[in-house]
Amino acid sequence: MCGFVGFADSRPDVDQVSIIREMMDTIVHRGPDSGGIYSDEEVTLGFRRLKIIDMSEEASQPMYNEDKSCVLVFNGEIYNYQELREELLLKGHTFVSHTDSEVIIHAYEEYGVQLLQKLRGMFAFAIWDTNKETMFLARDFFGIKPLYYTQNTSDQSFLFGSEIKAFLKQPAFNKQMNKDALKPYLTFQYSVMDETFFKGVYKLKPGHYMIYDKGTLEIKPYWDASFAEEQNSLAYYVDEIKSTMKESVDYHQISDVKVGSFLSGGIDSSYITALLKPNKTFSVGFQDYEGNFNETNLAKELSDILDIENHKKLVTADECFDLLPTIQYHMDEPQSNPSSVPLYFLAELASKHVTVVLSGEGADEIFGGYDWYDTTPAMKKYKKLPFAVRRPLSLLGSKLPKNRITSFVVKGGQRVEERFIGQAHVFDEADALAVLKDDFKKGPSVHDITKSVYEHVRGKDDITKMQYVDLKLWLPGDILLKADKMSLAHSIELRVPFLDKMVMDLAVKLPAELRVHPSNTKHALRVAAKEVLPDEWANRPKVGFPVPIRHWLRQEKYYTLVKEMFVSDRAKLFFHTDELLKYLDAHYSGKQNYARYIWTVYVFLIWHKTFFEQA
Repeated sequence: MCGFVGFADSRPDVDQVSIIREMMDTIVHRGPDSGGIYSDEEVTLGFRRLKIIDMSEEASQPMYNEDKSCVLVFNGEIYNYQELREELLLKGHTFVSHTDSEVIIHAYEEYGVQLLQKLRGMFAFAIWDTNKETMFLARDFFGIKPLYYTQNTSDQSFLFGSEIKAFLKQPAFNKQMNKDALKPYLTFQYSVMDETFFKGVYKLKPGHYMIYDKGTLEIKPYWDASFAEEQNSLAYYVDEIKSTMKESVDYHQISDVKVGSFLSGGIDSSYITALLKPNKTFSVGFQDYEGNFNETNLAKELSDILDIENHKKLVTADECFDLLPTIQYHMDEPQSNPSSVPLYFLAELASKHVTVVLSGEGADEIFGGYDWYDTTPAMKKYKKLPFAVRRPLSLLGSKLPKNRITSFVVKGGQRVEERFIGQAHVFDEADALAVLKDDFKKGPSVHDITKSVYEHVRGKDDITKMQYVDLKLWLPGDILLKADKMSLAHSIELRVPFLDKMVMDLAVKLPAELRVHPSNTKHALRVAAKEVLPDEWANRPKVGFPVPIRHWLRQEKYYTLVKEMFVSDRAKLFFHTDELLKYLDAHYSGKQNYARYIWTVYVFLIWHKTFFEQA
């Protein structure tokens, strides 16, 4: 796990090496063990290393092929690198290290772009080919590892790297806020577009690669999740899940440093922990709260059953509010998923004991775990009415005052493409427009963003459609981004065995009823997990990583803190602050629960202050 930065076709009259050193310094948390630089007349590359596999200096980057005509910077892990190394040795390639990084550069020599079909792992990398004078960049299948790029520079140079904050140290970079990003953020809670909150800075999409050639960008997909059900028995799929997940966990524990696991009370991290059997597990909860806001006792109980040492931390509200600017700095873009906060403290706790942790991200998206994928008993009964009856009732309900009944009727007469945008849905779009100043209302609509995603699963069942939307938007934009940024804020590597190419190849074959069953979600996975987990863990309902924000915002201390931000000159640049105060006061008085509205705006303002007033 590491980080890299680079630029191409920059002004020749500047000190490229000094600039790249400053850029590297901003991401030293991603690789505190060592750094390396490559620079020629066209390209400059910088790398920060966190030693995981092959601790020798020969494994340092930038890395070269035999004649040094190709140069690599790489962030991630290739889990099948040993098999690929043997294959490449038989083809005559010469290796100087035993790291997975070197496998990539020789595979590029041998297979070109097709090397991407051979990789099993998480990755973002750039290869400068001096013979072709082209840069080859790629990002892994699911978007586990970030990769940003821009040509928004004063000299038309091309910048790329693991974190946007590194671009701020490049004098040619034009730092501007992307006004169009704010409106969709208020609904989605994360930066959902390809273009980030920094104007002209883009995320390379998961499963895509790019060829940069003298100022020209060519971007192409190389992988996508393709759901195609294959009818087999539950017993068949349970056996397949057992063997495939065991193999994936075995691959994901390959390391030359200590490995542990994150552990909550839910099935996903519990299953990974039971298969891994690490020496240590790590858990976080919230002080003064039990139940949903503190599952550390459940994590301790399972760790004791599995004979594993558990470490836990209880986080206070003061700690969360105090560290929020630091958290948003590491995120690069505003991200108001409350679980980012405890994840930061969880990674900090683990970093005192291990360098690699395994976690349960991705299980819900690929095995069908979210409650929204299911339909409530009341809605199932309602949907027995023909759609031709429910549709006009829905349209009528949308024109009436919003309440529980009208919301039910509206939802019951909508197609999934109209009602589902992913697991996060904070501001209703009309509420977002009402609170924003005119300059920030021009961003894409929710429908604009989701429409192209739904096009890829036209004709599929509703469960598959929702899973696909989450795989393409929610998973890389929220879940995986915070996992990468919060873990590397503390210089540890987070691995996600559910998000393995072979696991996905199995999951896309599962019939819908084995994903979302009348009795539970993630049905086949839960049955498989019972081989290594007690029934109560395998069957426990999903609760996510809940944070008591709604309770904190009803305490005078935090109400006052947020109110000061909401009435600030900064807030007035973006929002009608009288509308913000209405939400804040209604929540504080207990009349309504507007915690997510308030938190999402507050996080954005913290982010803007961090990057545009203090940077």
